[in-house]
Amino acid sequence: MRSRYTAFVEGREGYLRATWAAETRPESLTLDPDQRWLGLDIRATEAGGAEDAEGWVEFVARSRVQGQGVRLHERSRFRREAGRWVYVDGVFPGV
Repeated sequence: MRSRYTAFVEGREGYLRATWAAETRPESLTLDPDQRWLGLDIRATEAGGAEDAEGWVEFVARSRVQGQGVRLHERSRFRREAGRWVYVDGVFPGV
């Protein structure tokens, strides 16, 4: 999760696509170069340990786009594939 957040901050589209499950990965990914990421707060984790095949991370990521504050609150699902964690999908708590 933290490495994907860092990839968003650094604009590393290739890394984001490489760490996204094939069945949910978008055909293309265009990051907004004007988006400024301000912080990541991990709210909760579930599973995702050394013996687990899946895990969940609930987080809030804050950014600013064209002077407007943006808050992304998501509960993300990750799956271990060939020893690496990949992002599968997520839900927005409270929505």
